Amino acid sequence: MPKKLVILGGGESGIGSAVLGVKQGFEVFVSDAGAISLDVQNELKALGILFEQGGHDLKTILQASLVMKSPGIHEKIDLIKEIRAANIKIVSEIEFASQYTNATLIGITGSNGKTTTTLLTHHLLEQSGLNVGVAGNIGYSFARQVAETNREVYVLEISSFQLDDIYEFQPEVSVITNITPDHLDRYENNFSKYVRSKMRIIKNQSNKQFLVFNSEDPVLVKALNTSTSEVNKISFGFEKPEKDGTYTSDDQIIIQHDNSNTMINTAQFQLQGRHNLLNAMAAVTIARLLKVSKDSIHESLMSFKGAPHRLEQFLKIQNISYINDSKATNVNATFYALDSVNSQTVWIAGGVDKGNDYNLLLPLVREKVKAIVCLGIDNEKLLEVFGPVVETIVETQSIDEAVKIAHKIALKKETVLLSPACASFDLFENYEDRGDQFKQAVRNL
Repeated sequence: MPKKLVILGGGESGIGSAVLGVKQGFEVFVSDAGAISLDVQNELKALGILFEQGGHDLKTILQASLVMKSPGIHEKIDLIKEIRAANIKIVSEIEFASQYTNATLIGITGSNGKTTTTLLTHHLLEQSGLNVGVAGNIGYSFARQVAETNREVYVLEISSFQLDDIYEFQPEVSVITNITPDHLDRYENNFSKYVRSKMRIIKNQSNKQFLVFNSEDPVLVKALNTSTSEVNKISFGFEKPEKDGTYTSDDQIIIQHDNSNTMINTAQFQLQGRHNLLNAMAAVTIARLLKVSKDSIHESLMSFKGAPHRLEQFLKIQNISYINDSKATNVNATFYALDSVNSQTVWIAGGVDKGNDYNLLLPLVREKVKAIVCLGIDNEKLLEVFGPVVETIVETQSIDEAVKIAHKIALKKETVLLSPACASFDLFENYEDRGDQFKQAVRNL
């Protein structure tokens, strides 16, 4: 009798896991509380996979020997409680797929910077000639790629939700870019629980594997100081480390490892801001650990264009700059965005609040923000925090309205910045949809 794999969620990770499950001999059943797209339905039918949508058949689900849960499904819902009460193992897609590949795995997590670091790492490795895939929160699902391709290396962007359901996942190199308050609504507004979730990426690593970590982040450094993990730690930051680590000096990234220094010139690096320099330090460290040459790293670093929807310098209209930073779904990401802007700014913000503490932004808002255009159903918290320090705050219910108002407020040589600091699910499908609609609204001015 084949083992039964139940997949909760019919999105990218779900269909990818279904494809891999069939290949590995599982009897697969896909269950989604919402609607499954017609394309996915057709693929499932072609593979002979049974599925349901618009609800969950508990009896069928509890017959599973293994459950793969989409990262969007909350741990606290009754269905998950029932599955756990039945002692059925629940895994993330990252955990499931990693058991069926011998490729070198690079796992990248953090509150901010993980997408740029993931894409840059993939770019550096791919340009060096390695057969490398990128997956996790971006691109085709990891599980589908494991089922359909044969890669040497996978670079994986991993969320805390995916790390919550790992057991044996063991990357050769893990990266933690930083840990700042995010998704606290999923962690009972308990920052310590969120920190513990991020630290799970090193859970199974041995002293023959590596953690690349941000030495500039006090929360992360404190967590590592209390960790019992034996993983080899390599820091990155702006100060020269005492031991192995990566730092900067005079337009150079210097990688200090195995009693040698590798120097990479960054004078023509296209991404702006201290945070992107940190992302670059993490990526080049990974590349050197995988024996990519200095010359290849430098050439590839200079050709990298950055992640869509992350500080995307979109258009300049009537000498007003429009920046799409829709991927900034938490306060720390928006901090980096405001910090990188060198002009007076009309800031478009708001969405679904995730337990945000906006006080971190107050110094930058006082210095740089002339007006705030709120884009969300509930803007009460934004109004409460920033009302006393910003003279002009306008509430809107659509991206078109927000862009038109921002355009009227902004003057020549100023900036209109979409950096919401919130999730997008009140008015948009996701942050990509929000960013795309912003760009279209700017085009329509």
